[in-house]
Amino acid sequence: MATMLPMPPQIETYKEMSALSARMVEAARVQDWDALVSLEMTVSALRDSLIAGDDANATLSAADKALKAAIIQRVLNDDAEVRRHTEPWMEHVRQFLGNTNKRREVERAYGAAG
Repeated sequence: MATMLPMPPQIETYKEMSALSARMVEAARVQDWDALVSLEMTVSALRDSLIAGDDANATLSAADKALKAAIIQRVLNDDAEVRRHTEPWMEHVRQFLGNTNKRREVERAYGAAG
């Protein structure tokens, strides 16, 4: 019976990021922006820890490298799904802020109507 080697810490981190990115998709779907921001901050911290240990890729087996690539692809797919839900909301916010800024400029230029 073959013994299973422990998963490299780098792969565990990628798996954690993938689980969090799936939760981000759900938060975006239900428009839970606070949860989405919190999850994104956690994912960013994990990403930063991976960047700091960038040389660890050389020690991965071919199977671990393939698993890492598959996990990264899932995270990228989740990111695209999150954007699909957040971009319309962000456009609405941009328009609202743009209209608010234009109104303020008009009020400054011509005085508040009243």
